[in-house]
Amino acid sequence: MGRAVWDADAVRDDVREYVVEHLHDEAAVLVVDETGDVKKGLHTVEVQRQYTDTAGRIENSQVAIYLVYAGALGHAAVDRELYIPRSWTGDPDRCRAAGLGEDTVLATRPDLALRMLERFWEAGHRVGWVTGDEVHGGNPRLRAALEGRGIGCVLAVACSAEMATGAGRFRADALVKKVPKRAWQKVSVGRGAKGQRFYDWAVVDLVAPTPGSHQLLIRRSRTTGELAYHRCHSTEPVPLTVLVKTAGSRWRVEETFQAEKGLAGLDEHQVRRYRSWTRWVTLSMLAHAFLAVVRADEHARSPTPDGLVPLSCNEIQRLFITLTVQPRHDMAYRLGWSHWRRLHQQRSLTSPPQRLTRPPARSASVRTPPNLHTPPQARKLGKEPLTRA
Repeated sequence: MGRAVWDADAVRDDVREYVVEHLHDEAAVLVVDETGDVKKGLHTVEVQRQYTDTAGRIENSQVAIYLVYAGALGHAAVDRELYIPRSWTGDPDRCRAAGLGEDTVLATRPDLALRMLERFWEAGHRVGWVTGDEVHGGNPRLRAALEGRGIGCVLAVACSAEMATGAGRFRADALVKKVPKRAWQKVSVGRGAKGQRFYDWAVVDLVAPTPGSHQLLIRRSRTTGELAYHRCHSTEPVPLTVLVKTAGSRWRVEETFQAEKGLAGLDEHQVRRYRSWTRWVTLSMLAHAFLAVVRADEHARSPTPDGLVPLSCNEIQRLFITLTVQPRHDMAYRLGWSHWRRLHQQRSLTSPPQRLTRPPARSASVRTPPNLHTPPQARKLGKEPLTRA
C-alpha cells in the first residue's frame, strides 16, 4: 500500500469512468454522504474522537466523504475524500508523520463534497440531480454551486433550518404545522426488502433571490409520524414524484457502504498514512464497482430463470472467489450451490415468515442441494443449513 509505484488518483478517475460507462443512466442521481471507521490509537491519519454512524455514537474513528453514482442499473462510489479535522490541520508535525502535507488546511465536509462534484463535472459528466444529508443541505455555498450550474438538488436539512416563504421566514418544523391535510400525498420512495416503502409527502413553496423553483419537501412516516425535511431546487417546476425519487436515492448510498464494507473490505484496512489510505479505499471502490457492473450486465443479458432470485453482488462475489480465486471444488458443484441459494432466497421473498429449526441429524434431504448431480466426495458440508419447519 505504501511503497508500490502507482497513482491512486488516476485509478480513482478510471473507476469513475468505468462506473459511468457501464451504469450510465440519464436519470442518475449523485449522492454525497459520509461513513466512519472505528479505529484505535492516535497515529492513524485523521483519527480523533468524533461521531460516526458506524457505531452510532462518539468514538475514536476516521470519517470520509464519498460520491456515489446511483442509476437504474446499479450504484457505486466514484470518488472519495478523507475529512481532516482541525485537531490535525493545526499540528504540522502530526500531519507530516501521517503523510499529509504541512500546508494541509481545514476543509469542511461540504467543501470536500463540492471538490468531488467539481471533479465529476470537469471530467465531462452531467447528472440532473444531487442529494445529500443535513451536513450538506445546511451549507449555502454547496447549494449555490449546484444552483449556479443548473443542477437540481434535494438536500436534507434540520428541523431548525429557517426558510423564506411568501408569508415570511419560518423554521422547517413550524412550516409543517401550516400544511393542510389535503396537501399530503402517499408516494413510494422505491422498493425495499419488504415491498414498496410508502411515506406521506408535502411540498411548501419557498422564496429565494436566485431563479428557479425553490421548495421545502416534507416526509412523514405513516407508522411513527416521524418527520424529515429536504430543501429542493430545480430550474423548472417538477412533479412531486421526481423530488421523492431523488430523496429516496439517499438509501442507495447506504447500500453502497454496506456492500463495499461487506464485500470489498472498505473498512478492514490497518494503514496509518494518508497515501496508504487513499490506495486502499480506491481499490475497494474498484472491487465493488466490478461487482456492480457484472450484476448489471448479467441482468441485462440473461433473464432470471423462474423461481430464482436475481443475481446479487453478494452471490457474484461468492462465485468469483470460489471459481477463480480459491477453486476448491469443481465448477458444477459451486454453480449448483449458487442455484440452490438463489432458489431458497426467492422462496423466502414470496413465502410468509415461518419458524426456523434445524433438521434431524439423519436428514439427508437437506445435506445436498436438490436436483444436483455432484460426486459423493463433494457432498460433505461443514454445517447443516437451516430449513423451514
